[in-house]
Amino acid sequence: MTKRIKKRFDITVENQGAVNSKTFELDKNITAVHGILLTSDRDDLLYYRGSNKIELNRQEIFPESYESKLLMTGLNVSPNDRFYNLGGIAPGNGKLKVDYMDNPDERLAFVTYRVSVYLDCEITGEL
Repeated sequence: MTKRIKKRFDITVENQGAVNSKTFELDKNITAVHGILLTSDRDDLLYYRGSNKIELNRQEIFPESYESKLLMTGLNVSPNDRFYNLGGIAPGNGKLKVDYMDNPDERLAFVTYRVSVYLDCEITGEL
């Protein structure tokens, strides 16, 4: 039996202009990753200041300096259409690596904020 679930992974951005690298371990029963979405407790900072590099199973999904705003969505988008489609990538070694870069921007002063990476995953077996 397969089921679709959403997994959330958080990165706390505490330093202006710094790269925040974090590797997350996916559950062993995840068989495919169908989509990805970025959100934040400060969407304005994520939109104007954020860029990232994302790898799954050592495979680059988004290159260095990929603008985070391209992986965000608004409330006017249907919940079923919010994820960037990855086409069902196999999780392989089960490691998600995110290098998030806070880029200085004069429009917004820096404050500590959280970036959340959501994955739309397919799992097998029991939860």
